[in-house]
Amino acid sequence: MRQETKRLYLEDPYRLEFEARVVEKGLREQKPALILDQTCFYPESGGQPYDQGWIDGKRVIKVFEEEERIIHVLDRDIDAESISGKIDWQRRFDHMQQHTGQHILSQSFTELFGAKTLSFHLGESVSTLEIALRDASDEEVERVERRANEIVFEDREVKTHFLSEDEVGRLPLRKPPPKKKRIRVVEVSDFDYTACGGTHVGRTGEVGLVKILKWERIRDNVRFEFLCGNRALQDYSAKNRILRELANRYTVHESEVLPAVEKLSSDLKSQKQISRKLQQKIAQYEAQEIIKKAEKNIISQTFTDRTHEEVRNLALNIIHGGDFIVLLGLKGEERGHLILARSEGFDIDMRELIPLVSPLIKGKGGGNPSLVELVAEDKEKVAAALEKAHTFIEKKILK
Repeated sequence: MRQETKRLYLEDPYRLEFEARVVEKGLREQKPALILDQTCFYPESGGQPYDQGWIDGKRVIKVFEEEERIIHVLDRDIDAESISGKIDWQRRFDHMQQHTGQHILSQSFTELFGAKTLSFHLGESVSTLEIALRDASDEEVERVERRANEIVFEDREVKTHFLSEDEVGRLPLRKPPPKKKRIRVVEVSDFDYTACGGTHVGRTGEVGLVKILKWERIRDNVRFEFLCGNRALQDYSAKNRILRELANRYTVHESEVLPAVEKLSSDLKSQKQISRKLQQKIAQYEAQEIIKKAEKNIISQTFTDRTHEEVRNLALNIIHGGDFIVLLGLKGEERGHLILARSEGFDIDMRELIPLVSPLIKGKGGGNPSLVELVAEDKEKVAAALEKAHTFIEKKILK
């Protein structure tokens, strides 16, 4: 029978250093890997990521379970029968804060709304909870958040119990545990009891703060994103910095930033409407000038200082102002455009130009018999594509 790895983190999640004997060596994911007789490294499990750290100075880059044994994947090989290990404390404590905060949040949802936790994921930057709720209002989320932080600020003790299947029935567990001979229960004193193998802080005050960021419907439930502890502090600092910069930029108090932004947005919308009308008038005037100067019924031109909308409006105004075929190109900063259009007086399907010019410009797009629009990945070939289209149309007209 294979020897199980003794999990020191279950007894003391604050223990950072340990000595161990190498039980087996091998390769995992083309990297050297060790199995030890005991470890402080938490493997990826139950929605919580693995610990990182060092073994004999070599970086531990991944930790996972394999048949009750814990595999430590290293960046470099180790040639030793006994080792010294050290946990990355900053990562460990962050996970302890997030996981304990999750227990508190989950029980808050249960206490206030009788809503069960369906899944939990502790991510690198944000954690998520899927809760059996049909929907959640701002007021309901605020109630949950307030209750969770009450538990945090009361600095309640977080204890662990190792119980048998027979003993576990005496505790009010939030959800039934899987059947095992020995069950580990994490208790947030007089508030939450959950079967869990993760790492947690010793008192709720160490969670620091629980903050729900946003929520969305998923699978007829609601998924919440949340932060705890130092993550919440960093998020608050970043958002406060943004708010302060906006207040300085608009020369208003921080409480007046939202009305200032709303006014700016409204003003911008009005200016865009005015600008669009002016562009349309300019396009009409420019189209008339081009029509006056046109010597043939094929008009071809390339622009570099226009927007796609401006060139499109110009093409439409030309074909509505007379019998013309218009081949316009735009060389933008990042990519190019082709607008190929015709008046109703021409019996030509402009879509015939697509297979002709698209390979040249690496184009994508489409249209109808009278108007084709293509986006050119190779903007430098726009002029050449127009020339090719021009030659094709001339031959078509002469037939």
